[in-house]
Amino acid sequence: MSELSRFPEPLHVGRPNIGDRKRLQERIDAALDRRWLSNGPLVLELEETVAALAGTAHCVATCNGTIALQLAARACGIEPGTEVIVPAFTWVATPHALSWIGVTPVFCDVDEETANLSPALVKELIGPATGGILGVHVFGRPCAVDELADIAAGAGLPLMFDAAHGLGSTYHGRPLGGFGSVEVFSFHATKFINSFEGGALVTDDPAIAARARAMRNFGIGEDGLVQSHGTNAKMGEASAAMGLTSLENIDALIAYNALNHRRYEQGLDGLPGVSVRRQAPGERANHQYVVIEIDETAAGIHRDRVHEILERHNVRSRRYFHPGCHRHEPYRSHPRIHAPLPLPHTEGLSERVLSLPTGSVIGAEEISGVCDIIRWAVESTRTIT
Repeated sequence: MSELSRFPEPLHVGRPNIGDRKRLQERIDAALDRRWLSNGPLVLELEETVAALAGTAHCVATCNGTIALQLAARACGIEPGTEVIVPAFTWVATPHALSWIGVTPVFCDVDEETANLSPALVKELIGPATGGILGVHVFGRPCAVDELADIAAGAGLPLMFDAAHGLGSTYHGRPLGGFGSVEVFSFHATKFINSFEGGALVTDDPAIAARARAMRNFGIGEDGLVQSHGTNAKMGEASAAMGLTSLENIDALIAYNALNHRRYEQGLDGLPGVSVRRQAPGERANHQYVVIEIDETAAGIHRDRVHEILERHNVRSRRYFHPGCHRHEPYRSHPRIHAPLPLPHTEGLSERVLSLPTGSVIGAEEISGVCDIIRWAVESTRTIT
């Protein structure tokens, strides 16, 4: 491999976009001058901005996306001891958020093309203990929203969406965020829009929004009285300042991500057994993830071997999501509870997909180098075999 260069600095998946530092500092300085660091005007402005972007009536900002999922579930009336159907192919934070509040995640297999919940299998999993359905817009590609909505309505269940990957993407031309009972965004540092750390839930239901707002602040309602159980899930003003600064650049970031996506497609075009996963046709996509799929039979090399070779060249690719959630504890020890049906598509995808570096710090030169390494890995293996 002497002919291939090792990158002097690691190339990461999800390296943070910083945005306009001067504008960020101005916002933080204003918060300091006001001496108003929590429950302040920047959080309110962020909520209004995100609601407008998502096309929803309400947004409730939180300290992170995981707790936003927990507030969403509780605000939808999902009780401890009930079950919620979730995809097995997602980050473990999704089921963990439910388990942490006493709700049992039941894993469902996904559609192989979209990597999202299979509506037909969701229908099979609904039982007397089912309290809700939670879809995940994996890699920003929208779920089969209409089919899931029909199933949820027919069963009288709340439908929620984990849209941690979905900000700025659309379904049937409408922004993700306004579907189901409630959707949840993440503004974690690795997301293309970040608030250092943070999250939000968005909804058109005023009752869900009011319950979530109260629970975010120790259960305190608008009248100042404690109305229910609650926690401290508030976002601080500094995080809101970062979120607003990041959102000001969203269109440019999406355009640049899309350009990087095309660069990877061109760089890997025609390579046997390697394909770049596409977004939904006819929809706007945020392209915050570039995900390739490696078919070991056609490529002559397993995804994990490519991952190892990239690592040696200082490319920190990620095996999103390996293994499937049902293979993590505490779920794998109780398969009858958490995985009552086979999960072949989840198993297959978790062995084939690999996320590659993109974002504002990755350009044509870096992408060309990454593609050269992947080409070398595949072509040298095929030559040897």
